[in-house]
Amino acid sequence: MNEPEEDAAAETATAETAAASPPSGLSRRGLLGLAIGGGVAGLAVGAGAGIAGGVAIGRARAHADAQPVHEFFGEHQAGITTSVQDHLHFASFDMMPRTDRDDLISLLQDWSYAAARMTQGLEVSASGAVGGPAEAPPDDTGEALGLPAAGLTITFGFGPGLFENEDGDRYGIAALRPTGLERLPAFLGDDLNPQASHGDLCVQACADDPQVAVHAIRNLSRIAFGRARLRWSQLGFGKTSRTTSSQATPRNLFGFKDGTANILADDAAALDDHVWVASDDEPAWLAGGSYLVARKIAMLIETWDRVRLAEQDTIIGRDKGEGAPLSGGDEFTAPDFGGASIDANSHVRLAHPEQNEGIRILRRGYNYVDGNNELGRLDAGLFFLSYQRDPGQFITLQRRLSTDLLNEYIRHVGSGIWAVPAGVKPGSYVGAELFA
Repeated sequence: MNEPEEDAAAETATAETAAASPPSGLSRRGLLGLAIGGGVAGLAVGAGAGIAGGVAIGRARAHADAQPVHEFFGEHQAGITTSVQDHLHFASFDMMPRTDRDDLISLLQDWSYAAARMTQGLEVSASGAVGGPAEAPPDDTGEALGLPAAGLTITFGFGPGLFENEDGDRYGIAALRPTGLERLPAFLGDDLNPQASHGDLCVQACADDPQVAVHAIRNLSRIAFGRARLRWSQLGFGKTSRTTSSQATPRNLFGFKDGTANILADDAAALDDHVWVASDDEPAWLAGGSYLVARKIAMLIETWDRVRLAEQDTIIGRDKGEGAPLSGGDEFTAPDFGGASIDANSHVRLAHPEQNEGIRILRRGYNYVDGNNELGRLDAGLFFLSYQRDPGQFITLQRRLSTDLLNEYIRHVGSGIWAVPAGVKPGSYVGAELFA
């Protein structure tokens, strides 16, 4: 193992490499947006000069065992199989009217550059929050100064409306829209709020510090000014799934372990079969990517809290304490659906791959509490996120859950689907293959 000083030096070198590689072809407006008063040259040399001069050291890690730093560049976007962090800020954006193809490309370039820096614990530009001219707005909002990267990942997705909407093919990409990328059909129990659903673009920011995640979305929103506007967003806490074997299975707000049988990051075969779009799938530009479904699921907390424990177990199909299936064993014992111990309409039975022709999805959800409603009840629930190779996987499972005993205690109030491009190559930007 490295000594603490060696670990810190390695992390700093990684940050410098990522930040010193801005995407090629940044628009003039994008350059100005990221480097007001600093000049193009200042943006291009970025972090190298900043770190050397002590300008961008506000995020220096206090200890060698601080939260991990995840690389923005790679084969797949981070934030999918990455070990699930504790906090989420999810945001959906719509492109502004009268924007063109160049506006969209420049936005994705600017977002990629900023994300590559922020995920390394850096400010969005070399001048950052306090290094620019006193008479100009800062390049960085500054609320993450002094905080480590906190395991931040930033994941981008493209919605159906980006390819074609009521204004037609705004960006010349309608012919490249994936066949499965269309708004999800109506499901039993839907009570969707249009103002908290859908969107041309989505950004999923996950971190182990909520302020770091909020900082990421806040700055990406600021960078988007004039090109895209925030449509809706959601804060989440207390992950409700695990993506690595080292993580314990978390609990949802109903108190049950959630995500016991989730696909894990080291299961390459399952990821290839169920999560990653293959090179021979259509369209070719999405190879190595995935499809993201987001569902905001309101939980009727007070009603659930009056249900007998035995009935709660029956509804879920698992023991609330240990998470074991009611057919016996421990949490990770495969459920036995051959007997009568697990109700035919329990959640675990209806959602299990054995009952759905082997269909699996990678779940990455979070709890949420948005205060209280007008009746004084908790406005709370599950912000469900899943990644799958084909949207049909989610649609099949959701339809299967139409008779779920759990439906009496939940309402689906928000929804969205996005195509998530593959990872970003150094020097490039997210979704570049779409515009090649």
